[in-house]
Amino acid sequence: MTRPPRLSEHTRTLVLNLVFLHTVADVLRRHPKRVMGSLGALLLGTGVTAFGVAPLAPDAADLPVRSVSEAIEPALRLVQGGGEATVPFVLFRSDVTRRDDNAQSLLQRLGVSDSAAVAFLRNDPVARGLFSGRTGKLVTVETTDRNEIIRLSARWLSKPDDRQFQRLTLERQNDGFLAKHETADLTASAQLASGTIQSSLFAATDAVRLPDSVASQLADIFSSDIDFRRDLRKGDRFSIVYESLEADGEVLRAGRILSAEFVNDGKQLQTLWFQEPGQKGGYYGFDGKSQRSTYLTSPLEFSRVSSGYGMRFHPIHGGQRAHLGVDFAAPTGTPVRTVGDGVVQFAGWQGGYGNIVVVQHANNQTTAYAHLSRIDVRKGQKIEQGEFIGAVGSTGASTGPHLHFEFRDKGKHIDPLTIARNGESIPVSAAARAQFDQVVHTMRAQLASAATLTQASAQ
Repeated sequence: MTRPPRLSEHTRTLVLNLVFLHTVADVLRRHPKRVMGSLGALLLGTGVTAFGVAPLAPDAADLPVRSVSEAIEPALRLVQGGGEATVPFVLFRSDVTRRDDNAQSLLQRLGVSDSAAVAFLRNDPVARGLFSGRTGKLVTVETTDRNEIIRLSARWLSKPDDRQFQRLTLERQNDGFLAKHETADLTASAQLASGTIQSSLFAATDAVRLPDSVASQLADIFSSDIDFRRDLRKGDRFSIVYESLEADGEVLRAGRILSAEFVNDGKQLQTLWFQEPGQKGGYYGFDGKSQRSTYLTSPLEFSRVSSGYGMRFHPIHGGQRAHLGVDFAAPTGTPVRTVGDGVVQFAGWQGGYGNIVVVQHANNQTTAYAHLSRIDVRKGQKIEQGEFIGAVGSTGASTGPHLHFEFRDKGKHIDPLTIARNGESIPVSAAARAQFDQVVHTMRAQLASAATLTQASAQ
């Protein structure tokens, strides 16, 4: 009996691979849906293994060369219902809604060519919500290789400081589309950052790509201890732990600072966010004393002073006149917040002030916010520190968009930039002290990790 010729190692490997492919194809014919996910992972793992063992093989120059040809059925082709069908090919694209968007323009920008989807977005009352209200909604589409929609999802915040988000989904059904609108909670995760002062606080926070809202919180938290216009020194440094708020894995906004450390001229300042059960949360030093100021240092989250308190040349009437407030330069529409808890004493038009809101605080103190483009509160309304009351404008006697801000103590004007230093110090209660100490321990470790990050310099 003639012994069959011995196959080379190379040929045997190729034959085994062909047998394997035939086996996979047979399994796919019987169980197409269950096996496709496992097949992709298996093929990927095989590729990685081959890469790992390749250096152990003989030199290719020493191997005999033979040609072996055999027809192979495509690996990603299935047999369903007696006919062939290719595995679905899904494309993902994302964009944000714009002010002048409609169904046609948005889908065109997303690379979608689907007249049925355009018609549905135009006519369905739920789906039309995608183009109403705030712009900047984050939109993601899943499409076929023919650019027809499989699923569209949009996520957005109703208000800038919301801790919930709106989700609108559009899914293709057998007989058309189904739209659904839901409200869900944002998911918070901790982010770490650190930086070094070279010129200014906001230059340093920009250098480490810290969100503007977090940089403003940092200034507010330490404003009673540091005058960020006069007290900063080159080489001062900060470390921060803050929230990143996500919707279905997509970051929608930054949340509050959870803990922060600032070293100013060699002096170390530390703070953390803590909320006692049933109480309003606030910032405390690691010794348990409250760092909440009665008033915030600024009615705008991110701005610059364009005209200070005191005598100045009046831009409209001319000559030297007393400026009994502070002007903050900002674009029209920038949200304005109340610097302290209180009740709205006046909300409306008042001569050269234009649209103005006056808030009555404790101890016969008031704050005024003038030249607003709009007013979002009403007389008699109770408001809390940091709550938005309107938007920057240029109404009344104004030469351009800005906020005029005044502070009065028993009717007497005081420089508003000094009020944040009049803070209160309320310690953590004895009942919550053990819980507070646990938070301190966690935050010390996280701040230590933040401090190890590469510290960027801002020129």
